[in-house]
Amino acid sequence: MTRTTPPRPVNVEAQFPELSSYRRMCTRLHPRPGAPKPTESSISGPFLWPAHEPWPTCREPHARDRGRRIDDVHQERHILQDAWRRNPQTGPSAEDLAALSALEQEHRVPDLREADPIPLLPLAQLFAKDVPGLMPPDGCDLLQVLWCPFDAHGTPRTPDVHLRWRNSAECGDALETSPAPEVVGSEGYVPEPCTVAPEQVMEHEYQELLSENLRYRIEEWEAQLEEEAEESGDEEEFVTYHHDLSIAPGWKVGGYASWAVTGPSEDVCSCGAPMRLLLAIASHEWDGGTRSWVPLEDRDLIATSGANIPTRVTVGRGGSLNIFACAADATHAHKLSLQ
Repeated sequence: MTRTTPPRPVNVEAQFPELSSYRRMCTRLHPRPGAPKPTESSISGPFLWPAHEPWPTCREPHARDRGRRIDDVHQERHILQDAWRRNPQTGPSAEDLAALSALEQEHRVPDLREADPIPLLPLAQLFAKDVPGLMPPDGCDLLQVLWCPFDAHGTPRTPDVHLRWRNSAECGDALETSPAPEVVGSEGYVPEPCTVAPEQVMEHEYQELLSENLRYRIEEWEAQLEEEAEESGDEEEFVTYHHDLSIAPGWKVGGYASWAVTGPSEDVCSCGAPMRLLLAIASHEWDGGTRSWVPLEDRDLIATSGANIPTRVTVGRGGSLNIFACAADATHAHKLSLQ
């Protein structure tokens, strides 16, 4: 099913023509629970992975012998979903709660040492034919993203991300079942299988990266809008550049990155080329501040519990993990930013 982002509540370039120099297209992925095929773009897979090719593993030393079982995480979610669907007022029954208590337990994997390799989890598979703006390297048309499901990499601690660019026509026989670690460090790193409905949307640069004069004028304009909203008693419809007119929430390819946590960072690749946002891995498709971005097809679901977390992925404290790639050569080392 397609997803359609509503028109922005204000034509911000009509208000500030200079913003035409700060525009960029992104592709919102709109993941929704489903049963994707290996030949389709998806979140969580299954991947079109050559049967003869070894599956990537994490070999960086860190604790990996304790956590939750992947099957338990999926089963817990299904029980909760079914329980709230059956009984919207009371939720899980006593029998459900007993089952959930058992599923929530952590498990230990005996003799699994800190440097023993563990399989990475499939996170996203994106075909260039489905996702405008993916911009794969020459000879490639497919991006596969995997990660280590433990908060043990980088600063701040995040899951390690592995990118694999490939030519889908050269995959041959596909791997039927991907390997998986026995336990994961966080249930938020276990995505639910989702189909995607890519949609191109115009964005504008993060506010702190605009020129000083333009940023000041936007702030003055917002203050005026807020005053008018207060006078009319319609504060809930108050429009802001950051929430409504700049950067789309949710999973997306390309466009601009939000720097709401750390502030802007001007990283460049080791080759000297600028880094561009490749993929935003989001904990939420929308929140209370970004409801104007909710697709038209989902407007009736805004108040539905869980509707804005279709992948069940949670990064950081409910933020986004942004993957940046070299603008000159996407095969160069990527960089991460937790926002």
